[in-house]
Amino acid sequence: MKNGFRQSMAWLHTWTGLLVGWLLLLIFMAGTASYYREEISRWMRPELPRSTVSSDVAAANAVRFLQRKAPQAESWTVTLPDARNPAMRMFWRNPESMATPPAEGQTRRRRGGGRFGDATVDPNTGQEVSARETRGGDFFYRLHFDLHYIPVIWARYIVGFCAMFMLVAIITGVITHKKIFTDFFTFRPQKGLRSWLDFHNVSAVMALPYHAMITYTGIVTLMFLYLPWGVKAAYPDDPDAFFSEAFARMADVEGPAEGRAPPLPIQQLLDSARKEWNGAEVAGFTVHRPGADNSVVDVLQRDGHRLSIDTPSLRYDALTGVRLEGSPAPGGATQTRGVMYGLHLARFADWGLRALFFVSGLIGCLMVASGVVLWAVKERPKHAKSGRTGFGLRLVDALNIGAVAGLPIAFAAYFWGNRLLPVELAERSAAEANVFFYAWGAALLAAFIWPKRMMWAWQLYVGAAMFALIPLVNALTTHAHLGVTLLQGDWPLAGVDLFMLVFGVVLAYCGWRMQHWQPPLSAAEKKRRQQAAAAGAGA
Repeated sequence: MKNGFRQSMAWLHTWTGLLVGWLLLLIFMAGTASYYREEISRWMRPELPRSTVSSDVAAANAVRFLQRKAPQAESWTVTLPDARNPAMRMFWRNPESMATPPAEGQTRRRRGGGRFGDATVDPNTGQEVSARETRGGDFFYRLHFDLHYIPVIWARYIVGFCAMFMLVAIITGVITHKKIFTDFFTFRPQKGLRSWLDFHNVSAVMALPYHAMITYTGIVTLMFLYLPWGVKAAYPDDPDAFFSEAFARMADVEGPAEGRAPPLPIQQLLDSARKEWNGAEVAGFTVHRPGADNSVVDVLQRDGHRLSIDTPSLRYDALTGVRLEGSPAPGGATQTRGVMYGLHLARFADWGLRALFFVSGLIGCLMVASGVVLWAVKERPKHAKSGRTGFGLRLVDALNIGAVAGLPIAFAAYFWGNRLLPVELAERSAAEANVFFYAWGAALLAAFIWPKRMMWAWQLYVGAAMFALIPLVNALTTHAHLGVTLLQGDWPLAGVDLFMLVFGVVLAYCGWRMQHWQPPLSAAEKKRRQQAAAAGAGA
């Protein structure tokens, strides 16, 4: 630290941010989109009907459907509809004797033809809904910590490595700032490097508590992957026992079904759970050994305004309605971990707080993007003196264009793929993900071929056009467009279309600014021009 502590922290801040900045931008953008993954998933399955019945009616319809569809199943699991997700999802597990091996070359078993089955059901009628196959918003959720095309375990190590670098960059950035509160209010446009530095500072300080929280809690969510040795030391033979004890889970239901007997109406069990929880809503339920004398039902509480991700559950005898047990009271460590996880996912947030989280995530994207661009802006004058652009700067310029301007193209392409790919296409959800990466790969390739300022403008314009046209493509291909959703007051669906339009306008403005931007003259260039002007006037 021969240059002093603060200078050393500035050096560390620069390089920890730059080395993982482009992947961090992908993680931040996908994670930010995940705050509305339920709304995105619904938009990407326009065939799903809106729920107009109570959760009790939906639950009764679900049970009747499963009694017809999977009467011999070992268990049924039902996720009830809510305001954000009107569809009713259900899964069942058939006896092992009913499992059929996949055909040669088949990577997944046909739905309902193997050990496991699933269905999406209209809660109003109890009839199965034929909706397009898509990962919806879950694609972004998984992308922000599982990446894609690489083994999940390696992806999570990579994301954790990036998160740790991000945490170091946040801490060193705070240390580096001499006037951190002043920087919140300081932005000087049209000042070249100074403007980029001000923009980076403002975007960093504006949501600093959020940046620190989301980075630290992101690491905590995967702490057992990164630090598994304690569990292995305490539970060398049965690591699953640790998770059952630590996360306050009810015991697994074991043993075969015995006899046949009609169960109580599911509404009665749900009502008992609500009374136990002082009116809290039910998220779903699992029926073990359905239709048997020893059938039991687990009822799960819906995420409400609890900070913790760990929600209570209750177990009832399906025939008598007697409460058998509830999830154990969590200890202090479990509660702390649940709150950390809950803060990261923000499932507790109402619409206003979720919007605040989303805006904070967008500011985080701007912070990361301005940081990687700032490095190139600072380096360019050094290369200008030598008369040529070095490999390092050219590489960073290309990556900046391909990530900052190219990622919006990839995100928009994902939504286009959802509307334009054939509905009957096999492995359709994987094809949508491929569209995302094909578009991003094309943007990166173009940036490497010509990493110039006009490439910034062109890619921003392409992203703007693709986002702004999504509502039109939606109107041409589905019935769930703005002309319908606005009249029906269906704001979750309309909000997705409206955001696409607004974001397209923002990207178009950025592209226009980049196209017409002129870098400010350096002090040496100003002096040279003044001397030339004075010499011309003297002549």
